[in-house]
Amino acid sequence: MLIRRAEVWRKGLADVRIAEGRIAAIGALEARPGEAVIEAHGGALLPGLHDHHIHLAALTARRDSVLCGPPDVTDRNGLARRLAEAPGTGWLRGIGYHESVMGLPGARELDALLAHRPLRLQHRSGRMWLLNSAALDDLLSRAAPPSGLEREAGGYSGRLFEGDDWLQQTLAASPPDLTDLSRELAACGITGMTDMSPRNGDVMAAHVAAQRASGGLLQRCTLAGTLELAEVAEVAAGTCQLGPAKLHLHEADLPAFDRAEAFLRAAHAQERAVAVHCVSEVELVFAVALFEAAGTVRGDRIEHASVASDAMIARMAALGLHVCVQPHFIAERGDRYLVDVEPQHHAELYRLQSLKRAGLHLCGGSDAPFGSADPWQAMAAARSRRTDGGQVIGENEALTAEEALTLYLADPADITRQRSIAPGQVADLCLLGCDWQSARLRLSADDVRATIVGGHLIHDGIDQPPI
Repeated sequence: MLIRRAEVWRKGLADVRIAEGRIAAIGALEARPGEAVIEAHGGALLPGLHDHHIHLAALTARRDSVLCGPPDVTDRNGLARRLAEAPGTGWLRGIGYHESVMGLPGARELDALLAHRPLRLQHRSGRMWLLNSAALDDLLSRAAPPSGLEREAGGYSGRLFEGDDWLQQTLAASPPDLTDLSRELAACGITGMTDMSPRNGDVMAAHVAAQRASGGLLQRCTLAGTLELAEVAEVAAGTCQLGPAKLHLHEADLPAFDRAEAFLRAAHAQERAVAVHCVSEVELVFAVALFEAAGTVRGDRIEHASVASDAMIARMAALGLHVCVQPHFIAERGDRYLVDVEPQHHAELYRLQSLKRAGLHLCGGSDAPFGSADPWQAMAAARSRRTDGGQVIGENEALTAEEALTLYLADPADITRQRSIAPGQVADLCLLGCDWQSARLRLSADDVRATIVGGHLIHDGIDQPPI
């Protein structure tokens, strides 16, 4: 394949030849007999984008779910309408719920909104499910109640904490087909993802391997997850890459410190980095203390760092930690943060520039389905720091368009390294329909014309005229 007259990232206008899945040459090149040619018309040719924090199964399940939280649903009446309008007659899966709608309703309160079909409503944190009576009755007829199902006088409240595994097993759910989702992500220029679900193990690894083999999953995939993942055959065979061991902290139920420290040491003994979920100040303090006690290895990282003080940033930098950031949460949730978060912490929300100045290496992840999977929306939010309502949070934390792009060009195997377009490199590429100076003003997925993984087109919009 020959890509002709592309604005090659950090190199300028040139032709790019791809052979055997890699960049073979860059320069003024003549097409060879029978060689496929893509006319770039001066469009920017970038390394393919990598989402460093995504939940593929949950994002696919979102297709069959009903959005039940802000900004679409903001009060009890809106939730009642949304549930009543949902198609189907069986189980109903609601997502994105936030307590600002109507608190944390129990089964009886949900019955008043929807009683005739089983309802499971997921809190937007991903850590709690709210069940109506029909759902409770169905689930408890199939399996014994888990420890995370809240008890109340005479029975259960319907509030289920950390219950994903139990729900999956009880409802006999299997990982979903990723075909449609993979193509949607390809249209955004995404050539690779790191699935950060903490429970990833042999089942998810086998599923990813099967989806890759069938052509359903077009992108390269790195799997973070359990300690046991290091022994999974599909990972050992290279079908999917082994990612960090994932420790998911929750402020209201932090693990025993010595048990969490043992987890870090066990991962390090596997020569694996550890990724620790931190969305509160308490969680970040706990995580940093863990790394200070257990020591760090190359690649250890904090996921989110949603609230980070100057002191905590300094401690993270001293440990050599990386940070996976989600700039789009300022755009998507910022107005709610301004209400829910103490004013003295507003300047510490989802910091970017302060992390860079401290010497921390950053990568970008969507956390989809808990945020938008579109990396271009995240880049735009990193630059503007503007909420959906027009407020600016942490103006001094903004990145340039180029800095925002580099969040998604970081190598998943080494966050300190930026992937590039050079002879010998894997041909994972994103071609835009305009030059970078035009694209940087919009930062929109609409500019993506072609996405290439290993020299194969996985998204083909090249028949569209250049923008």
